[in-house]
Amino acid sequence: MPVDEPPTWKIMKLSARNVIKGTIKELKEGPISTLAVIEIAPGVEIVSVITTEGAGSLELKVGQSAYAIIKASNVMMGVDE
Repeated sequence: MPVDEPPTWKIMKLSARNVIKGTIKELKEGPISTLAVIEIAPGVEIVSVITTEGAGSLELKVGQSAYAIIKASNVMMGVDE
């Protein structure tokens, strides 16, 4: 493929069971990491911290549809005192 042609992307299948669609509500870009807030329902948000390089590769923009993909080997819990 010539260098000036964009790559051909295919839909990716994921092993993560928790894939939640939402809308990017806020982006706070830092030199190393970017905080992304995804609203999945009115008043319900998921916050993700990804590398700023990764955010740039995804070309994230406020108002854009995005997916929160949650795959964790540990889940922490807390309770009120």
